Amino acid sequence: MEKQSTDQLIEGGSIPTSPLQVKFISKVLAQELIIQNHYLHRKASCSWAVGLLQSEQIVGVALFGSPVSHTLCEGICGYDERLNVVELTRLWVHDKLSRNTESWFLSRALRFIPKDIIVAFADPSVGHLGIVYQACSFIYTGLGAKRKKWQPKGGTTKHFHRSFTAKTTYAVAKQQNELEYVPAIRKHRYIKFNCHGRRRKELLNKLKYPILAYVKS
Repeated sequence: MEKQSTDQLIEGGSIPTSPLQVKFISKVLAQELIIQNHYLHRKASCSWAVGLLQSEQIVGVALFGSPVSHTLCEGICGYDERLNVVELTRLWVHDKLSRNTESWFLSRALRFIPKDIIVAFADPSVGHLGIVYQACSFIYTGLGAKRKKWQPKGGTTKHFHRSFTAKTTYAVAKQQNELEYVPAIRKHRYIKFNCHGRRRKELLNKLKYPILAYVKS
């Protein structure tokens, strides 16, 4: 089958699988693309970087890394499974691709990850409900833990991390009393058991979070 351009892919209204490839890519390159294109514009934990390629061009990136919270790792399926947890830390797909490309890509990227428990968060502060995770049959387990974050006093957090990129600058801002420590909006938490059969049933039985209905609005 002849490879299609991005424009041809849009006009077709569906995802032809042959022009799209999913494979591991350079972590350095993946982070650069995330900084350029993801709405947060900053790096994330990355143990594995999976790319979506079309005609040898990277049009999507999924980063998977170790969760920052040890409590989260133990809280999903218990202490014995804590080292088997990985977080989807970033997901980006080019806007020009078809609407359901994101879930198509994620479902295939998961096959590259040698861990049985995948956790992902959707940020309601930017209007995200986790629809892509729902399309990939993740389990919805409610809101993440309460936490606090630093933000400029009386300002917005939209470009906060782009402004304070260096630890020294961040430390100076705190010393000069330019920041405030405020409650963060709790994110929607999704769990995917990246396995099948008896192993999946075992993890379902170990799951400590409640299984809830998907959020739709």
